[in-house]
Formats: sequence, structure tokens, C-alpha cells
Amino acid sequence: MKRTSTRLADGREILYYDADDGAARAVPDTRPLDASATSSEVRRDPLLGDAVVIASHRQGRTYHPPADACPLCPSTGGRASEVPAPDYDVVVFENRFPSLAGDTGRCEVICFTPDHRTSFAELDEERAALVLAAWTDRTAELSARAGVRQVYCFENRGAEIGVTLAHPHGQIYAFPFITPRTTRMLATVAAHRARTGGNLFEEVLAAERAERTRVVLEGEHWTAFVPYAARWPYEVHLHPHRRTPDLTTLDDAARAEFPGLYLELLRRFDRLFGTPAPTPYISAWHQAPVSGEGRADFGLHLELFTVRRTADKLKYLAGTESGMEAYMNDVRPEDAAARLREVASR
Repeated sequence: MKRTSTRLADGREILYYDADDGAARAVPDTRPLDASATSSEVRRDPLLGDAVVIASHRQGRTYHPPADACPLCPSTGGRASEVPAPDYDVVVFENRFPSLAGDTGRCEVICFTPDHRTSFAELDEERAALVLAAWTDRTAELSARAGVRQVYCFENRGAEIGVTLAHPHGQIYAFPFITPRTTRMLATVAAHRARTGGNLFEEVLAAERAERTRVVLEGEHWTAFVPYAARWPYEVHLHPHRRTPDLTTLDDAARAEFPGLYLELLRRFDRLFGTPAPTPYISAWHQAPVSGEGRADFGLHLELFTVRRTADKLKYLAGTESGMEAYMNDVRPEDAAARLREVASR
């Protein structure tokens, strides 16, 4: 893998990741951009203790541009985009409208392909492996930055999720705090360790592999299963068999198997409802905090879920979920797993 780091016209960093060591990507950004200005701050909810990011400058961010004005496509002779090079394999750059910046962290955009019309599920295994390498590289570099507590790599796909740019891309957040969901996981895992002496991540994975009812896909180094208490109509958790805290410590065998298995999982999601419209989803890497108590017991895993519950119905977070965080699932997890097994590649 070749990594090329350069700067955009307003000073933001952009990094190209290429499978070909001979790729030349250091193309200057000729746009007349002013230096980016942000005003994000982190506030603490006094009752819940959760951190909340206030980022009012994001109200003016790019919103559903036409395909010929996509800022994530490579630049052409007649149009300059966020990516100055005329082509790329995988590219990462600082978000122009970040939720987190400066002392409050960092937000990056990762583009999986220059092809506006495709999706992650349509990538080949070589390109998916390059994306994994980029996620890993960014996790390592961002984790080493002062003030960063946790690195989060994720993809939002589909207008139903709230995506404002249709180009296949994801995001990488470097948080200055440990996120509320991870904080709750760490507390549960620590309590389990104190009570039983065992690791909860390992025990959950072992139980799902032994029971098999909710297992969707299994390789030599990874298992994908619908969780016992799934919150979403179709939700799959993907765990490496060897527990590890984050992407930087994933072993070579798991790294090599991941692309094919993950692509198959995404393709099954697209076949779930038998419609030409792609399935909207969120794909989220859960990684351990950069340091501190709890990191040693954490288990890296990916959570993939869709807000679609039938071909023409969405799962909205209504009063119980949004108001009280009490989830009500319309699809039995065992039925969701059976359906995801049923739509395997022929």
C-alpha cells in the first residue's frame, strides 16, 4: 500500500491510499478556498453524564448536490472537487464541515472508490482490503494525537439514514471523549469480569457460535450473527474470533479474511427485500478507547444494521426509542438471521 499525504487549498490534510506503489497523487488544489472555520464545543449533560457536541457551523454544509457536482468525485478539467487528483483508489481528507475540530477532535471523510454510481458492496476484495488498511492507518495515527480518547470508523448509506452525499463514502471521528455507548459497554464488561472472572465479549461470541440459531455467516477467523436482543429489524454483529481491542491489533489472518466475508454480508443486506433500491444501512466499527481502564477487556467488532423493516416500511425511532431509549423491534432476531442466511450468494 502506498500512502500520499498532501494539503487542500484551505490547509486541510488529504491522504491517498493506493494499491499501486507507482501511483502519483500529489496534485495541487487550485480552488480559492478560505481557511476553514469551526465552532464546535463539547458539553456534558448534567443528568446523564453524556458528552454532547455542539457544532452550529454545520448548518451550511453541502446538501444533496447533483451527481455532476459531487464534491467526492475526482476533479476533472472543468470542475474542481474536494479531491484534486483526477483518479484515486481510496482517499481520506479532513471534513470541510466537521463536527469535531481542533481541541475537540477531528472528523475525516473516507471515499471508497472514485465511481459515484457504485457502492461498497460492489467493490472487489482488493479494494475492500485497501479500505481496511486505510481504516487501520487512520486509527493508529489519530489514536496517537493528544486529547483523542476513541476513534470511530463508520459508513452511513442511503437517504433514509440521512446521508446528504450519494457518493460511496464513510467517516472517521477522533473523539476527545469516550462515547456514551462504549462507556456503557465498558461498565457492563467490567461488572461481568468482577462477578465471574470472564470476558463478556468472548462469552457472547462463544455462545452464539455454539447455539448457531442467529449465526448468519462464519469464516475461519470471523463470525457474523444477529444479536439476541437486536434493536433493529435487521442487525448483524461481526466479531473476530481472536478478541482484540481495535483495528491496529487485528492479526494478519483475520485481516486477510475480512474483505470477502464483509462484502458478502453487505450483498446479503442488498438482497433482503427484493427491490432494486439499495438497502440503507449504518456500518459501525466499535473500537476500544485509546488507553485507560477497560481497553484490555474490550472486543473490536462491527455492527451493521438497516432502518428498513420491509420493502416499503422503515423503522423509525419513535417515542419509546427516542424518548426513553427503550427499543421495540418488529422482527424476531432468529427470523432476521434465517432471512439473511436465505439470501446468500448463489
